[in-house]
Amino acid sequence: MPYDDTGIILKQLGKVFATSRGPVTALTDINIAIGAGEFFSIVGPSGCGKTTLLRILAGLDTASAGKVKIMIPASDQPVNSMVFQEQSVFPWLSVADNVAYGLKLRGVAKKERYAIADKYIRMIGLSKFAGSYPHQLSGGMKQRVSVARAFANNPEILLMDEPFGALDEQNRILLQQELLKIWELNKKTTVFITHSIDEALCLSDRILIMTAHPGTVKSIVKIDLPRPRDIAQIRTTLRYNELFQNIWLTLREEVLKGKALELADN
Repeated sequence: MPYDDTGIILKQLGKVFATSRGPVTALTDINIAIGAGEFFSIVGPSGCGKTTLLRILAGLDTASAGKVKIMIPASDQPVNSMVFQEQSVFPWLSVADNVAYGLKLRGVAKKERYAIADKYIRMIGLSKFAGSYPHQLSGGMKQRVSVARAFANNPEILLMDEPFGALDEQNRILLQQELLKIWELNKKTTVFITHSIDEALCLSDRILIMTAHPGTVKSIVKIDLPRPRDIAQIRTTLRYNELFQNIWLTLREEVLKGKALELADN
């Protein structure tokens, strides 16, 4: 593994939900090792448990079986920050206050936290909007603020649940490139959920393909595209197209299985 150390270990992880129709297995026998500083993406059919897995990593839910081990150096930094598909900026705070919010909660001095916030606001191209409020921003701009806030808080692990899924294609590409730019500087361990093979390819070091419900590991694909990456350029390469085709063929099988299961349940 071409990383400094292992950042996250999942061993025989499982999750069962109690429902009115009886227990439902969402995840089963998940075994993964994610490297420190790795950009690790997860794709899979709808309903395969991708978000459930991320919530367990975030500590927002608990596993029913197996172990989660987060291996981080001793520090006063937060363990993780999470970015959701839904815009999660605070409407009563300005852009600068939103980006600095996590730092304020940690007791970082005002001058320092706004200096850090300003750094990331500049990186996402919103310097002119630092004093603006969310209702004055577009959807893409609000997501930029969410990404900047996550990085400004300097977590050991960044968890992202389809953060660009609700954006139009143009804004999505812009934000993907900005995310890569920031990630290249910080090399934070990142776990990224997406429905887009293209997005996963452009961003990731490796991609986990999950099976249809109940979700488990179908395969893990190493993305041997060179870094730093220019998204427009990388899509034109033969290797990108080879990887896309291989991942789609593997994923397609699970998508069809998932649809068959949906029909059987109805």
